[in-house]
Amino acid sequence: MKIQKKTRKAALFAPAFLGLIGVSGASAADLGGNCCADLEERIAELEASAAVKGNRKVSLTVSGWVAEQVVYWDDGVESNTYVSGLGTAFASNVNFTGTAKINKDWSAGYVLHLEAIDSDVYTTNQNTPVGPAALTGTKNSVQVLYSYWFLKSEQLGKFSVGKVSPADDNAIVSLDSSGTLAAAYWVAYDVFGFNVRGNFAPGQSMIWGNASSCRGYGGGPGDCDGLPRNAVRYDTPAYKGFSATASWGEDDDWALAGWYANTLGNFKIAGALTYAETTDSNLGAPPDGKLKYTQAGLYVQHLPSGWFGTAGWGHLTEQGGLVDNPATDTWYMKSGVRLKLNPLGATIPYGEYLGANNSAMIVSDGGSPGDASDDTSQVIKGSSTRFWGFGAVQEIDAAAMSVWLRYRNHEVDVPGVNTKDMSTIVFGSMINF
Repeated sequence: MKIQKKTRKAALFAPAFLGLIGVSGASAADLGGNCCADLEERIAELEASAAVKGNRKVSLTVSGWVAEQVVYWDDGVESNTYVSGLGTAFASNVNFTGTAKINKDWSAGYVLHLEAIDSDVYTTNQNTPVGPAALTGTKNSVQVLYSYWFLKSEQLGKFSVGKVSPADDNAIVSLDSSGTLAAAYWVAYDVFGFNVRGNFAPGQSMIWGNASSCRGYGGGPGDCDGLPRNAVRYDTPAYKGFSATASWGEDDDWALAGWYANTLGNFKIAGALTYAETTDSNLGAPPDGKLKYTQAGLYVQHLPSGWFGTAGWGHLTEQGGLVDNPATDTWYMKSGVRLKLNPLGATIPYGEYLGANNSAMIVSDGGSPGDASDDTSQVIKGSSTRFWGFGAVQEIDAAAMSVWLRYRNHEVDVPGVNTKDMSTIVFGSMINF
C-alpha cells in the first residue's frame, strides 16, 4: 500500500466538498467560473493545516504480514500444544518505509519496522506457553526491530544509520526464494527455549537453542549474527549480479558480506559469503576476547521444473575467555519442488537436514536459585546435533498468503549424558499486506 500526495488530496477533498453543501443551488451548479479556483485554494489550505511541507515530499509505503501457528511438541517426557507467532525477526509486523527523491541519482529515506509479539516462539518452553518478546522481555507487546535512515545513490550505493541488520544478518536465510522460508530454515525456532531432557548433573541444563550454540551471538544453530544492531551499514550497487555489504556497531561488532544473484539459462542462482567479529560481551563475547563467525550459502532453482535446493555452512570460533570452548561447525540443507497442482498457487513439498559438531553448550548453575549472573557455560567437545524434517507449503496467490504443515525431529548427543529427542508438528499461516 502506497500513500502518496494524490491519496492525501482525495482524503482532504471530502471535508472540502462538505463545506460546499452550504452554498446556493445556483452556485453549486456553476462549476465553471471561480468555483474550481476557490475549491483548489480550500484544498491547499486544508493540506497545509494537516501536514507540514516536508511530509508532502516523502512517499510512504506501509507493508508487513500477520503470521500465527499451532505447535504440537513432544520432548520425550511431556507433550502439549501451543499457539504462537513466528518469533522475533519473523513475527507479525508493520513496516513503514519512506523515500524522497533528492535528484536524478540520490534519494533519502527511512525504515521503521514494528513487531507485534503475542507469544514469541523463541521464549516459550515446557513451563511458558506464552513467551515474552525476546528483545523487550514483555508479553503481548510491540518491539522495534528496525529503525534507521538511509541515503542512496544509484551509482555509489546505500548508506544506513540506526537499528539496522549487520552485513551478515540472515545471509543464508535471505538466499531462499523457494516459498518455504517461513516453514523451514536453520534456526531452532519452535523449540529454542525448551529444556533438553536428559540425565544432566545436578545444577546443569541445556536448551535446544544451545544444541548448536551461538554463545549468545544470535539465534542458533545457524544465523549467529542474526539480529539488528545499532550500527552503520554500507551496501554497494550490484554489478553483473555481484554486490557487497559492510557494517559496524555496538561495542564492537563488525561484518563483511559478498553476494551474488542472477539467472543463468534455466537456473536461478544466489550465493553469499560472510565474516563477522564481535568483542561485545552483550553479544556473547568472552571478557577480553571475541567471537568470529563465517558463513557460506548457495541457493539454486531450476525454473522450468520448479526444483530447488539450498545449503548453508556456519563456523563459529571463540577467542579468549575462562573456558577453552571448541569451534562449532553447523551445516544445513533443504530441497523441494514448486508444483502447479491447483489454481490457488504453488504447492511446495520439501525436506531438510541440519547437522553440527562440537556444538552443545551446557549451563551450570552458580548456586544462587533464580540468579543467572553467576552461571557458567561450556561447549562440550565431541557433542553433536541433528535436526531433520519435512513439510509442505500451499501458496494462495489471490490472498498473498501461505499455509504450511511441517514435522521436525531434534536430536543432540552429549558425551556422558543420555538425552531424549524432541519432535514438533506445526500448522501455520502467513498473510502479507
